[in-house]
Amino acid sequence: MYALRREMTKIIKLFSNNCSADEVVRISANILKDEKIIAVPTDTVYGITALAQCDTAVKAIYKIKGRDCRKPLAICVGCVEDVTKWGKLTFPKHLLDDLLPGPVTLVMERQSCLNPNLNPGIPLVGIRIPKCKFIQDLASHCDGPLALTSANISSAKSTLAVQEFKDMWPHLDLIVDGGILGLQDPKRLGSTVVDLSQQGFFRVIRSGCSFERTLEVLKRYGLKELG
Repeated sequence: MYALRREMTKIIKLFSNNCSADEVVRISANILKDEKIIAVPTDTVYGITALAQCDTAVKAIYKIKGRDCRKPLAICVGCVEDVTKWGKLTFPKHLLDDLLPGPVTLVMERQSCLNPNLNPGIPLVGIRIPKCKFIQDLASHCDGPLALTSANISSAKSTLAVQEFKDMWPHLDLIVDGGILGLQDPKRLGSTVVDLSQQGFFRVIRSGCSFERTLEVLKRYGLKELG
């Protein structure tokens, strides 16, 4: 496990009279810019995030999760317009507008400007825009993509409340508490992950919590499913 960083990790409530949402974004962004790691709510489960363009922070995510370094990390951006900065489209741009923001990870060929030490040797990257204003604003405030993965030790179940990943608290620099994200287990499935790197085709990597809607959109655009 990752070496203990502190005796107590700071927790800040996203919905609180003591601190506005904009202030939480500012505080969180400043911590990320210091190459640190924070926990955040998303539109599915809690995640941990860091600057994707920062090698030190990316390595720290793997250590904190006990994650196999061969397993790639997705990135999160703040708006649809940012997707093409980091991934190459093989499909109509309007498809992005129909799926994002939302609980979907779109896998596409990575752009050369993406950190070469993020998922080295892997030509593809998964890109997310959660339907969560806080994390959209956070990504935009950081002026670059965020590396994003679920807030749980690898192989453990995904988390819907900050108390569910309490064992990770000492290893994080900030926890943004957005409350309980859902009461139903389907939320724990995480985002639907779809590979769109081949023009005219798609391949479902993970069904996730938005499978049927995602499938409907992809087929509406004439994409064919690969086995």
